[in-house]
Amino acid sequence: MITLERILVPVDFSETSGVALKYGKALAENFGASLRLLHVLENPLLQNVASEVYVPPPNFYEDWEKAVREKLDGLLPVAERTALRATCEIRQGSPFTEILRYAADENIDLVVMGTHGRGAVGHLLLGSVAERVVRKAPCPVLTVRHPEHEFVKP
Repeated sequence: MITLERILVPVDFSETSGVALKYGKALAENFGASLRLLHVLENPLLQNVASEVYVPPPNFYEDWEKAVREKLDGLLPVAERTALRATCEIRQGSPFTEILRYAADENIDLVVMGTHGRGAVGHLLLGSVAERVVRKAPCPVLTVRHPEHEFVKP
């Protein structure tokens, strides 16, 4: 018999991560598992060629994390958060690395994540966080994309 106690849903606030959250909530409810939401903040200065000359304003990171926290907390109403024993966490770093680290640290049983379904060229240029997580995760990974066949009914 399959038992799930801890389900992780990485959230990047895209439409596909919204679909993954829908699946994660349904699975957590059906299996009586706790739901963990994780958002990874990537340092925008590391991705910007001009970062050598850009100095962020004071409190930039604190304000950014506060805004993300409010958005993340708004994904689940209080009643749903309580019923699913849900937690929301923010980490900084590479999404791929932090998702794997969280899954290992928290003994996650299943990762449910969205995939953007990029074409071959987009995949070559951008890579795929979901694909890398599937290959390296310490637990099973369910990937969903949108639009896709819906199993979760409202």
